[in-house]
Amino acid sequence: MANRLDAFRFNVSEESVAVRKVIRMGHPMLREVARPLSQSDLSSDWIGRLIEDMTDTLHDYGGIGLAAPQIAEPLRLAIIEIAGGPTRYGEIPAVPLTVFINPTIEIVDPAAHGYWEGCLSVPGLRGFVRRPQHIKVRYLDLNGDEFELELQGFLATVFQHEFDHLDGRLYIDRLEDSALLSFEEEFVRYLEPKEVPLAAAAEKEE
Repeated sequence: MANRLDAFRFNVSEESVAVRKVIRMGHPMLREVARPLSQSDLSSDWIGRLIEDMTDTLHDYGGIGLAAPQIAEPLRLAIIEIAGGPTRYGEIPAVPLTVFINPTIEIVDPAAHGYWEGCLSVPGLRGFVRRPQHIKVRYLDLNGDEFELELQGFLATVFQHEFDHLDGRLYIDRLEDSALLSFEEEFVRYLEPKEVPLAAAAEKEE
């Protein structure tokens, strides 16, 4: 995967860790359409500090993705990091810590599949959401260079979930059946055995 931060590696000491508060459903900023980042934004000092804060926050909360609006920064910016490996859904490719600036999504195949999704901004809940499983993502890196990824399966779901935040949408907006929204404890007790179990990677939130 391109844009692995090789040219923008953060050497963060414990003293410089800055964990931001993840805002929750009900906060008006989660419903705003985020603004694109300009070339001058990418060359500024604050963008690096913001991405460091997002990285620290993602790791502290134990998620696999974080969008800038989730920490009250209304910008079209997200980071994703997935360990990958064998799961109940098969082998999921690893996604190293990657910055996505002004990303767009093209649906390659509208055929959809559902996963139980969770979200750092909707804590304590799980919802079953169907999304297209074959997409293309175009985005800029921190140098302003454009990249394209083609994603299928679980990764396609992760990226769509994360980039929804940039347009003021939460996964609960995409529920087809409100009966498939559950508190996590009840999900594990009553719903998980009746559906495809969550992959280890999917148990983390975005």
